[in-house]
Amino acid sequence: MTWLRALAAAGLSVLMPGAGHALIRDWLRTLVFAGLYLSAIVIFLPSIEQITAIESVGEGMELVGDEIDTMGQFVLSFIVLFAAIDATFRAMGFPPGSSNESVDGPSCPECGKELDEDLTFCHWCTTRLEPVEPEEEDSNAAGETGSEAEPVEAKR
Repeated sequence: MTWLRALAAAGLSVLMPGAGHALIRDWLRTLVFAGLYLSAIVIFLPSIEQITAIESVGEGMELVGDEIDTMGQFVLSFIVLFAAIDATFRAMGFPPGSSNESVDGPSCPECGKELDEDLTFCHWCTTRLEPVEPEEEDSNAAGETGSEAEPVEAKR
C-alpha cells in the first residue's frame, strides 16, 4: 500500500507539482510546489496575448517551443522532478523520524503518524488496526496489574 501511494504521489507531482503532496496531506509543501511551478510558468512561458492569438494546439506547441529558452525548460523540469522525488520520499516516510517527533500517543505501525484511540484504523493511511492480546508475563503474575492501555498492532 505504501509503494502504491508513493507511486501515485510521484505521478500526480509530474502532472502538477504539489498534487502529490496534496495526496499525502502535506498542505504546506502543496502550496509551495504549486506556487513555484505556476510562478515559473508565468515567468518563462509566452504572454497571454500570444497564447490567446493561437488557433490550434499545433500552433500553441510551436509557440511554446520557440518562446521558451533553455533556462526556462531547465527550471520547469527541475521543479517537476524535485516535486515528484520529494512527494515519493514523503509518502514512503522519509526522512526517518520526521513524522514521529511530534507523536505523543500511540502511532501507526505503517505510516508512523499519531492514532485516534477510538478508531480501529489509521485515519492517515487506512491501515486496519487490532488490539494486541495481553500476554501473561511473569511480572503480572507476581502481583502487578496491567492498567496501561493496550498497544495497537497492524493487521496484515
